[in-house]
Amino acid sequence: MSKSRRKVVLITGASSGIGQACAELLGAHGHAVHGTSRHPRADGAHHRMAVLDVTDEDSVQRAVASVLAAEGRLDVVVNCAGFVMAGAVEDVSVEEAQRQMDTNFFGALRVCRAVLPTMRAQRSGLIVNISSMGGAAGLPFQGLYSASKFALEGMTESLRQEVAAFGIEATLLQPGDVLTRVREYRQRARQSGPGSAYQEAFERVMNLVESGEGAGVPPEHVARKLLALVERQRVDVRYSVGRLSQRIGLVSKRLLPGRTFEHLVMALHGMSRR
Repeated sequence: MSKSRRKVVLITGASSGIGQACAELLGAHGHAVHGTSRHPRADGAHHRMAVLDVTDEDSVQRAVASVLAAEGRLDVVVNCAGFVMAGAVEDVSVEEAQRQMDTNFFGALRVCRAVLPTMRAQRSGLIVNISSMGGAAGLPFQGLYSASKFALEGMTESLRQEVAAFGIEATLLQPGDVLTRVREYRQRARQSGPGSAYQEAFERVMNLVESGEGAGVPPEHVARKLLALVERQRVDVRYSVGRLSQRIGLVSKRLLPGRTFEHLVMALHGMSRR
């Protein structure tokens, strides 16, 4: 790849799953990729790894400064760090909700704020925020996860408009079920176990959710979409990635009456109204 086409890329949450797949694919295509994680492993075959904790302002600033010191510029930032908090809204404590938001939303915000001065000075740059289909529709027993992604979506829509005059692009990727280790890393609200009024429904729904995740698309599907966006001049507001049935579901939210769409989501999760 020529130097003029080679992009300097920073990816958070690159130690596994979608982030790791994105780092490897972009690096294999000649881009200078700096993957980050709270607890980074060894460098990948085609990308470097460094420490970045998105919940720590100083850690974010140090990681961005390190990339700039090494490369002299920063062309693409991918906010991929995140986790899923599971539990009924009533069962999720405010502390747990704050932790969910601090990583999934405020973490991405910290990174965006850290890189934007450089991108404005360059008059160029691309920010890709990894959302979820749960950022387009509220998911039962993953309400705080959906809330964090809804917030990310709204912020990104605003950001796009604010930075357009500086030659900066921002966009959202909305993966559906992806075959990663999300089931291992999912956190359950402390009050979601015995004694919860929702326990039976919660366990039933989570079994269905985890079954769907086990049949998800490989993370490389998301990485290929990211690669295509990195090599474009202009990007749209958002892109969905995943099984066709799930992508159609997003379209149906815009077409169906709200209550009808809600009934569909509940039915897919084995739920019904009294």
